[in-house]
Amino acid sequence: MGRFIKVFGIALGAFVAVFLLAAVLLYLFFDPNDFREEIANKVYEQTGRELTIEGDISLEVFPWLAVQVGKSTLGNAKGFGDEPMASFDSASFSVRLLPAILRQEVVVGAVDIVALRLNLEIDKNGNDNWSDLFPEDSGDDSAGAGAASGGLDINSVQIIDAMISYRDQGSGDLIVVDRANLNLGRLKDDGSAVPVDATLNFTMQPAGISGAMSISTSLAFNSDSGEVLLNAFLLDGSLDGVASIPTSLRASSDGVTVSTRESTVAMETLDLKVIDMHVVADVQAFSYANDLAIKADVAIEAFSPRSVMHLFDVEAPATADPAALSSLTMNAAAELTSTAIELKGLTVKLDDTSFTGSLSIPRTDAGFYQLELSGDSIDLTRYMEPPVEGGGSSPESAPVEIPTDLIAPLKARGTFKLAEATLGNIVFENLELGVNTSGGKMRIFPVSSDLFGGAYQGDVRIDVSGNVPSLSMNEKIEGVDLASLAKAMYDQDNVTGTVGGSFVLAGSGRDMMAIQRDLSGNIALELKDGSYEGTDLWYELRRARALLKQEEPPKPVLPAKTAFSTATVSGVVNKGVMKSDDLYAELPFMQLTGGGQIDLAEGTINYNMSARVLERPEFLKGATPEELDEFTEAVIPLKITGPLDAPKVAPDLEQILKKKVEDEIKDRLKDKLKGLFD
Repeated sequence: MGRFIKVFGIALGAFVAVFLLAAVLLYLFFDPNDFREEIANKVYEQTGRELTIEGDISLEVFPWLAVQVGKSTLGNAKGFGDEPMASFDSASFSVRLLPAILRQEVVVGAVDIVALRLNLEIDKNGNDNWSDLFPEDSGDDSAGAGAASGGLDINSVQIIDAMISYRDQGSGDLIVVDRANLNLGRLKDDGSAVPVDATLNFTMQPAGISGAMSISTSLAFNSDSGEVLLNAFLLDGSLDGVASIPTSLRASSDGVTVSTRESTVAMETLDLKVIDMHVVADVQAFSYANDLAIKADVAIEAFSPRSVMHLFDVEAPATADPAALSSLTMNAAAELTSTAIELKGLTVKLDDTSFTGSLSIPRTDAGFYQLELSGDSIDLTRYMEPPVEGGGSSPESAPVEIPTDLIAPLKARGTFKLAEATLGNIVFENLELGVNTSGGKMRIFPVSSDLFGGAYQGDVRIDVSGNVPSLSMNEKIEGVDLASLAKAMYDQDNVTGTVGGSFVLAGSGRDMMAIQRDLSGNIALELKDGSYEGTDLWYELRRARALLKQEEPPKPVLPAKTAFSTATVSGVVNKGVMKSDDLYAELPFMQLTGGGQIDLAEGTINYNMSARVLERPEFLKGATPEELDEFTEAVIPLKITGPLDAPKVAPDLEQILKKKVEDEIKDRLKDKLKGLFD
């Protein structure tokens, strides 16, 4: 702005000092249109550009020196094509003669430009098409100061129906401002405020954003300091292309100061309302000389994420709690650079949950989202799908699909921590999730949590870079209270003890059900110091014996319960089915061994076991000597069948009968053989 004022002062000073007399003579004796060619030649000598004046030139001398020029065009810089850089349909301005002659005061009546067209462009090498029009600053201000020592005074400036385009060939950006109208009030070089009103339309490509804006402010500038001050700045309008429907935009600030010499901008608090959000920002002074780096303390008042998703034509998810995703507030120390938006000291409140940390949002394709967030407590059940009427899950509901479209383009890394997270009846404490994803490959590691008195650790990987998504997991649990886990997951309160184990599994499929049916890997589990209530295995054995011997069954001891000190099992998983042959369980009075299979997709178990009763009479209450003799000598077949959440444990009567028949046949054979040899 300082250079502009200086150049403007030099031009006006030269005009006052030299051209006044020539103008009078021209007005009296000459037609100014006769000098078009000479003017064009002079412009070409100074700038190397073609000036074409198609319209008439008119001149008035007294009491105002008024010049009006018809349609004119100014050629472009070399290397920027044949399209004119600038043109207008008409332009006029007037200067009062007497103040200019007597007091060296430049008093301009009005400056009017109609249909101004400016084509600004930067080539791929960073060269622009306008810098060569401005002379280099010589550092000598005496000519301008002397020529216009009385000051500058312009009564008004009016630009009607202007269009300005800005194209950057390097970045591919194109910004077009059209149907622009500008009105400036009285403009004096004394720091006094000038009312400014403007309206314009604009488009931005390739972003696909357009809009209509109105601007009002009061402008003051000082050529000595090179500062431009905008007081009570207000921008109001609408945007298209940001959301699915036109969106209002309103920005205001009590003051904006631009230092043209230092190439800096300072502003009072910025108040912004856009996309149903109200943002207040305290912006630090910044430089626009090179790459922008803008810092601000930003506060976003409470808004509804559901409403914002609707504006972006995104269907908000149905949630168990209809009030979920209804309120979000945010505060942060923000920094805008050419590569990212950095949010530090971030505090976010989503509904009833508060988070703190930092967030980095990339502005280039090569950048990563970076996240470090810690939260207090969240009930994830609120954000899950609503329950099916009547309870349970709908058999017709579609399987949960792997979000390929979300993961494939995502580049992100960071850590997410929660003091407590509730999912149904499961409570995770001190939860930590680490995320690293790029190229369609996502790794969630570490995954750790305190869980029902024990601990969980995991490493989960999702790969959507191929034709079919794949999922792999390496998980461990240790010291988890089995009673709390069973109650939370299956609403069962018939098992106690602690559980630990490992799961190393992998599968492919487009949804979770398909992946479950494709799982392969290994599983190992260990239960300690617990009991299974609802079944008294010792009673079931005695009842089965009585049934076989056609005796009266014993009376049950209630409540029915089977205690165990340890139980272990491991197996190989193939196509979603785990098979094993090393199940081992130790009860106070019995040892169990066996094998079978578990269908992980269907959630069913089918195990065959062999039980050997130990000679521990203190645990075999109510048994007769005959029962003790038979049980401690026999190997008893058992079966575990049914759903995993409520398996049935009982003697295998079919095997027992088969064994009884075999024993009777053997005894008869022995008797016959004995008779033959007697």
